[in-house]
Amino acid sequence: MMKRLLGIVLLGLAASASAQDRPVPYWNSLKSGEAMMRSGPARTYPGLWLYKRRGLPVRVLKRFENWRLIEDSEGARGWILRTMLSESRTAMVKGSEARPVHANPDEGSRVKYLAEPGVVGRISDCDGTWCHFEMGKRAGAIRIADLWGVAPGEEVDD
Repeated sequence: MMKRLLGIVLLGLAASASAQDRPVPYWNSLKSGEAMMRSGPARTYPGLWLYKRRGLPVRVLKRFENWRLIEDSEGARGWILRTMLSESRTAMVKGSEARPVHANPDEGSRVKYLAEPGVVGRISDCDGTWCHFEMGKRAGAIRIADLWGVAPGEEVDD
């Protein structure tokens, strides 16, 4: 029993270490329903923005100890505690008009519904052009070009 527990702990530490070693920039999402962005990497720095949207995608630009310099979809940059971030991949529909979500990753496939700008959903199975996009009980394929939270040409295997 003790060996199994030690093995699980070591696997968790190895996963955390590998996540910390990946090159910046990379994508994360907000883990909490409230997360404070600060002007510097410590709680003593003034708060710039209080995010109140769990799952919001952010781009990590730098790491400093337990702090991450992030950028949001509007270009705002600031520091946030690492514990406020999740590795769950999400993306936000961008633009000024609703974007089609298709039945399959193909322009010719049936449009299942339209996703309004600002809608956030989980992404997976991105092939560099399309991603599987889930918003609650709705899901389908959306073009990467219509999303903020995944880089053009990026492949995501979740």
